[in-house]
Amino acid sequence: MLSCLAPTLTAQGRDEFRIQPGTTVTVQVGKGGLFSFAGHEHEVVAPATEGRIALDRGDITKSTVRLVFDATAMKVTGKGEPAEDVPEVQRVMMSDRVLDPQRYPTITFESRMISRASASSIRIAGDLTLHGTTKRVDVPVELRLEADRLTAQGKVNIRQSDFGIRPVTAAGGSVRVKDDVTVTFAISASRP
Repeated sequence: MLSCLAPTLTAQGRDEFRIQPGTTVTVQVGKGGLFSFAGHEHEVVAPATEGRIALDRGDITKSTVRLVFDATAMKVTGKGEPAEDVPEVQRVMMSDRVLDPQRYPTITFESRMISRASASSIRIAGDLTLHGTTKRVDVPVELRLEADRLTAQGKVNIRQSDFGIRPVTAAGGSVRVKDDVTVTFAISASRP
């Protein structure tokens, strides 16, 4: 999840990378409740509309990341659930009961602190804004750098209720969507 907050300063060792078109993140929504066996898990993809990374190769802690996702373009993939259920799951997800993209059309992530975790991984602490609510999240990232390209991948769990989203229930609450969802990302970025 990534975009630079300042212009590239290559003289000072900073490189700017832009997220490549077609970059998406995948959200896995689990099921719970007494009759969870009757429900289905859902896979949702969210496209990135903007994303930049200002990378300081000499001091990773001086790098910045920002990503913007289009909540109005989020799609239920249908993976692992009956095809006839997908339109209704999509409708409910886009309703004011869940994402409410008419009021909250974007989802953003902005880094606040980046630290090295190992030779190939970093931790990004940043602000995730979803459904009009901003919360701090800590994201472990596997990073691979080349001269003009970088890839970042990882996963993070978030709780819907932390962002004012009430997990959907059915059958009087005996079937429900889990509050915790898993966000998986594989982001490619290149120098402009």
